[in-house]
Amino acid sequence: MKNSFLKDHTLIIDELEKSIKFHNLDFILGFLPKRSYLVGGYIRDIILGRESEKVDVDIVVPLNAIEIGKKIADNTGSKFIILDENREVVRVILNHIYIDITNQICSTIEGDLVSRDFSINSIAFLFDKKILFDPLNGLKDLEISLLRTHSENNLINDPLRILRSFRFVSELNFKVDLKLVEFIKNNKGKLYLVAKERINYEIRRIVHGANALDAVLLIKKLNIFDINNLCEDSFFLDLEKINYAELDQEEKENFLPLFFITQILDVVSLEKLEFSKAVIAKTKLLRKWHFFLKKKNTAQLDELDRFKLHQELEMFLPAFIFYLPQNLQIDWLHRWRDKDDKLFHPSNLVNGDVIKKNLKIKEGPILGELLQYLSKELAYKRLNNFDEAIYKAKRWIEQNAPKCD
Repeated sequence: MKNSFLKDHTLIIDELEKSIKFHNLDFILGFLPKRSYLVGGYIRDIILGRESEKVDVDIVVPLNAIEIGKKIADNTGSKFIILDENREVVRVILNHIYIDITNQICSTIEGDLVSRDFSINSIAFLFDKKILFDPLNGLKDLEISLLRTHSENNLINDPLRILRSFRFVSELNFKVDLKLVEFIKNNKGKLYLVAKERINYEIRRIVHGANALDAVLLIKKLNIFDINNLCEDSFFLDLEKINYAELDQEEKENFLPLFFITQILDVVSLEKLEFSKAVIAKTKLLRKWHFFLKKKNTAQLDELDRFKLHQELEMFLPAFIFYLPQNLQIDWLHRWRDKDDKLFHPSNLVNGDVIKKNLKIKEGPILGELLQYLSKELAYKRLNNFDEAIYKAKRWIEQNAPKCD
């Protein structure tokens, strides 16, 4: 589909118009003045045949973006947001469609397009003339899957665009122009000027892309986040030597993003960029057990250490297996996939309420230790049923509960 589009502009225009009608966007065209045009990712994704649940539409109007956006919202019953009052940038949210409308900033359409981030986002569809305008050869770059910028100043004006380059590698499987790579290498320090939440968002998009590995490899190669111990710290692995095929597709989707994040950012950086508490806690646990196993190999772990490892890593163990010796990885994965394996999925035959009722024990640290003990006994197949659990609990209390004089 992509190649046929690139041979003939009329095919692209036909597909654009079909999409506009499909999303009921043709209704808003009556509110747009002459010389308004569609630009950016909406056109790019249609050319590439990409579909998305969230539809983002970027429209440029000659003047009065706020007034036009308000009229569209009022007539469609949509939500209206002013994103930038000074520059007149507004958003209309129509069902699942985000329509951003902004004023043209240059005297010509070409002037506007050459100020955009990348050539592949600088293709315009002029509504009134029904033609494509592509002054930067973005169509050619889409054809050869090349990410290129017209001017480095376009990226300096918003340094987040430096990071966005890696998102296009991850999501679109694009190559990065060598001049752009050199520019990124020399200007990566400007990322500190960007709001934390915007960097956080881009990183999460990068690690979830279909080609995330390629993007992460490039990020590591250029050390985009200036992690001082990226080479010395054994926690940062050689990602090109890992056999990712050991994970099935669902495991890749669920656990590789966390693994990739931990490979490009240390805990301090995660905290600075305000990643979720869950991601930070998981990263700390991955680091904890990696360095624990650097001192003790798995064969040397006692029962309690091995049990605690699986207890703490149970929910995301596939993100940890690459730290294991190669000969253990498949076995651990198979056992983790077995939900009935009580070592890899610690559980209990009794809960705290049952223990308190049957053994007259109160809430507190002793109850927690007892439940931990029973779960470990079940994990190592020394418990088979409820009665055995109650019996072992009584014995444990006799041996471990504080004695009163």
